[in-house]
Amino acid sequence: QVQLVESGGGLVQAGGSVRLSCAASGRTFSVYVMGWFRQAPGKEREFVAAISRSGISTDYADSVKDRFTISRDNAKNTVNLQMNSLKPEDTAVYYCAAGRIAGRIATGVKQYDSWGQGTQVTVSS
Repeated sequence: QVQLVESGGGLVQAGGSVRLSCAASGRTFSVYVMGWFRQAPGKEREFVAAISRSGISTDYADSVKDRFTISRDNAKNTVNLQMNSLKPEDTAVYYCAAGRIAGRIATGVKQYDSWGQGTQVTVSS
């Protein structure tokens, strides 16, 4: 498994932007499909965005499409999530995840093998 550490969360006003980063350990980062998930209090963990091993293919939850952008740098073992036009309903703990998945993209929680500790994003109205 790969070790993942998120950073970049915090408190932001509605309409603002936040950039989350996830640093991965190990030298096999490029074999992992990477994803971002979030979990709000009292709710199940949900898919936010995913990116293929090469970085060419991406997928987003409908609720964040056109506002969030996922990217990765295989040379630096990092994956980022740029979040713009934030809304109070985006408030959650955001998790970075890695999966050794046969397909290009994965959106299911159970498809991912390794998880970070999470970073809190709070959007005030």
